[in-house]
Amino acid sequence: MPTRTKENPLDLLQGTLDLLILQTLAFGRAHGHAIARSIERESEEVLRVGHGSLYPALQRLLKLKLIAAEDGVSENNRKARYYRLTAKGRAALNHEATKWERFSQAVARILRPLPQEGK
Repeated sequence: MPTRTKENPLDLLQGTLDLLILQTLAFGRAHGHAIARSIERESEEVLRVGHGSLYPALQRLLKLKLIAAEDGVSENNRKARYYRLTAKGRAALNHEATKWERFSQAVARILRPLPQEGK
């Protein structure tokens, strides 16, 4: 099992990406590229968000009404689709973040340092 570093970023699982998108949009509306860059930057470049994963996730979240979209113009003066968190999305974010916290704490307990050999 290889260790991932900034030079070897991690790919995201579907449910994890959805949660990270919701968390990113909790700070305000953003277009797709800005969402991907925010996740990458906040993870110190450990997590990689490919467009082949990002846009299907955004469509899935739109269909579930966890986010809403509107057309606008990007900082580069280009047409862009901006996404924002809905009230339903904020509730889902709170619920899923709590579940993720419990899950990650449980995994951390299992992965605690191994005992030294011979002790």
